[in-house]
Amino acid sequence: MTQFKALWVEKDARQNSFVQRIVTRDTADLPAGEVLIRVHYSSLNFKDALSAMGNRAVTKHYPHTPGIDASGVIVASDHPDWEPGQEVIVTGYDLGMNTSGGFGQYIRVPAQWLVPLPVGLSLYDAMALGTAGLTVALSISKLLRMGLKPEAGYVFVTGATGGVGSLSVALLKQLGYSVAASTGKLEQADYLSRLGANMILDRETLFEGNDKPLLKPRWAAAIDTVGGDILFNVIKSLQYGGIVACCGMVASPEFSANVYPFILRGVSLLGVDSVEGSIKTKQLMWQKLASDWRIKALPLIAREIPLTLLPEYTQQIFRGKVVGRIVVNMQSV
Repeated sequence: MTQFKALWVEKDARQNSFVQRIVTRDTADLPAGEVLIRVHYSSLNFKDALSAMGNRAVTKHYPHTPGIDASGVIVASDHPDWEPGQEVIVTGYDLGMNTSGGFGQYIRVPAQWLVPLPVGLSLYDAMALGTAGLTVALSISKLLRMGLKPEAGYVFVTGATGGVGSLSVALLKQLGYSVAASTGKLEQADYLSRLGANMILDRETLFEGNDKPLLKPRWAAAIDTVGGDILFNVIKSLQYGGIVACCGMVASPEFSANVYPFILRGVSLLGVDSVEGSIKTKQLMWQKLASDWRIKALPLIAREIPLTLLPEYTQQIFRGKVVGRIVVNMQSV
């Protein structure tokens, strides 16, 4: 048994709200699992903020420790494939949703959730990428399998100053694509330009044409991180044979649609899931992110905070105030 620090979210019955605080827990209280990991770094995602705010669609039971991402070192294992001392990454599945997550200095998880830290990435780098980086790799892989070439035209990225958006802009540019980026934070235009965006659009312009069945074709492909009616306006703006990878729903999980873009322009809408995908696919994506797709702009995108600042930053990301990626140093309290 080992004591450790963790973010603890519980309901305050008197205020009918959820409160966050840093508490001391014991590894004996962690859920069953074959591998015990000392978490060195985690990262902050919008889903973590939802869990920290008491969103029952993400986390059903409280008190709870969020954190859908973790990188660290195995300290104990009951599985023959994993040994103490190995550096590993855990993202997705039930981590941080209903299983105590990466916002604790220790996690205990099933062996099949683990990915070995690939050569070329540090534990910090892995969380600077985290679920966001994995999502970007999966999205771009799908676009490439559909035959997308740089000469086809602009690839459009929505929510471009967020974690997935920032990493998408940087990696697409690195792979030779022309990138258009939309954001509600036009004051971050210089940041997006430094990441590689060739064109920057105000998010508000993406609501224009909601009442039209089709819009002027502009984009060869897109990575959409926001969902809602913005997603369908992007679909309506794709060139003939265009492709959009849908990987987020910050704006809304719903949108109004018609069949015109699909049957008149032959466009494709691709769903991207980074949570329940096979561990083999995750390993392949992590290998690419550590080698051919290693993102050179990662130091510009990510910044580090200590565990103690998590309550403040979960509020910020929930309100859309965070740019890029937040890496949580779990050993800094």
